[in-house]
Amino acid sequence: MFFMDYHHHTNNSHDSKAIMEDVCRNAIDRGIKEICFTEHFSLNPLATTYNHLVLDNYLAEIKMNQHQFQDQLTIKAGIEICEPHQLINEYKEVLEPLELDFILGSVHNIHNMKLRTFMADKEKYEGYYTYFSELYEMVATADIDIIAHLDLMKRYALSTHGNYKFQDHYDQLVEILEKAIARNIGIEVNTSGLRGDLQETLPTFSVLQLYKQLGGEILTIGSDSHAAETVGSGVREAYEMAKQAGFKYIFCYEKRKPEAISI
Repeated sequence: MFFMDYHHHTNNSHDSKAIMEDVCRNAIDRGIKEICFTEHFSLNPLATTYNHLVLDNYLAEIKMNQHQFQDQLTIKAGIEICEPHQLINEYKEVLEPLELDFILGSVHNIHNMKLRTFMADKEKYEGYYTYFSELYEMVATADIDIIAHLDLMKRYALSTHGNYKFQDHYDQLVEILEKAIARNIGIEVNTSGLRGDLQETLPTFSVLQLYKQLGGEILTIGSDSHAAETVGSGVREAYEMAKQAGFKYIFCYEKRKPEAISI
């Protein structure tokens, strides 16, 4: 099977010390055929991701590794934008001239507060409701290719509030997914939750099934790894999940155009 990992961070992101070359070597050893690096990026000076990624240096490093591993690994240049719906014109001006293959959109902050901080004094339903509402705004307006870790709030609320109940937020999830489908935005199966206390993917399997039932097709798989040692972690399990949910394809991207790969 053609395994791909479409969510990985290196020391180009503020929260990783991984070296891109090491990630590529480990990916090859683990049987990954294609990887897309998706470094954190924000134009909001109040976000922790602000002013860390140097785009020219990052893209030059991508090209260097593409040349070095050209016969062993396909390497794509991606980016993960935090709250891209808040500065749409600014992101367009900065990113449109670049040769990016892929853009993830994520909500890591609400009202300029990290999710854990935002959730701290909220009642459980209110906190999750606000998060999914913010996510809908992103999906409705931002220029992105894939929704990153769709139900991310559960990672930061688990220890204090517990996981959300799928049925409690069913209508919100339908709205988010229907809007994504209408705008040709896909979702990812993010396997990072399998490595921690959650012990489930982001989103949960129920959301993946709902996306398929609503007609969603565009799906990527990402480890969301921040270390060379965990590149491709959980990817094989995610491919099996996708099959169980009825998907026949996983998508890759080139110059922001999706291409279906049979699974």
